[in-house]
Amino acid sequence: MKTLAPSLPNIPWEEQPSGCRDLVWRYSENPIIKRNQAKNANSIFNSAVVPFNGQFAGVFRVDERTREMNLRRGFSEDGISWKIDDEPIRFIQQTREPVESEYKYDPRVVFFEDRYWITWCNGYHGPTIGVGYTYDFENFYQLENAFLPYNRNGVLFPRKINGKYAMLSRPSDTGHTPFGDIFYSESPDMVHWGVHRFVMGRGYSPWQSLKIGAGPVPIETSEGWLLIYHGVLLSCNGYVYSFGAALLDLDSPWKVIKRSRSYLLSPQELYECVGDVPNVVFPVACLVDGETGRMAIYYGAADTVVALAFGYVHEIVEWLLYEN
Repeated sequence: MKTLAPSLPNIPWEEQPSGCRDLVWRYSENPIIKRNQAKNANSIFNSAVVPFNGQFAGVFRVDERTREMNLRRGFSEDGISWKIDDEPIRFIQQTREPVESEYKYDPRVVFFEDRYWITWCNGYHGPTIGVGYTYDFENFYQLENAFLPYNRNGVLFPRKINGKYAMLSRPSDTGHTPFGDIFYSESPDMVHWGVHRFVMGRGYSPWQSLKIGAGPVPIETSEGWLLIYHGVLLSCNGYVYSFGAALLDLDSPWKVIKRSRSYLLSPQELYECVGDVPNVVFPVACLVDGETGRMAIYYGAADTVVALAFGYVHEIVEWLLYEN
């Protein structure tokens, strides 16, 4: 099995603890970003990071003390210690008329072609998928929303598929969405989206019985696209967010080769179970070293802080194909 990703020798990394048999293990110094680490922040979570100029850059969900949801820029030398801007990103409109943004949250970032593409949940008469880009993390540009309301968890693939841009998303409703399945869409120009295909639905096993949603940008391997995704269980104590994995066909990503019946990570640590929204681990970004298969997964914990977990791409793929 090959991981079809560039080399990233400075990927954040911590070896698996002695005696740990889990495929994914937590960073011992979690959380890596505290809730009030940026000016006027109530919480910082569900944020996306990418390699940038030999170091790292990111787009961070920062819920302000007014409880308004917005996106801020951040930089790090090592992918662990972050400096986050005091003010939200100001997008330059690349549209016929300005696109409303009542709120912005849960960004994803991916580099391909010549720029860093950004998707997020954009408030436009309800939640939908906002689309933008930057070349340099200095100037940010906003395009038209990808879909009609209501939609969440818009995640781009890191290259064109069959000559088209491709995105996963989770159609929703106006509220907390007590349902949800993952769909695929494609576009010739990042503005007009169609050819919608069902990918997979909730209910495959109890930890993902209520709803599911795409997490980090899919990872290309020789066996298929490795997708880390979150699933939600409704318990007597409320929602429980965990995450697992699926393998999608390289040429037709709406076709599922295999998905996990067991979760890879569930809320068990104090910082995952206590916060603004208890019992949440929500994966949003994943750094990968194509040489070693190492992966660093950034996830929101309890909708309050950012945490980090580690694993190997090839081990998760093998687990999906042969053990799960």
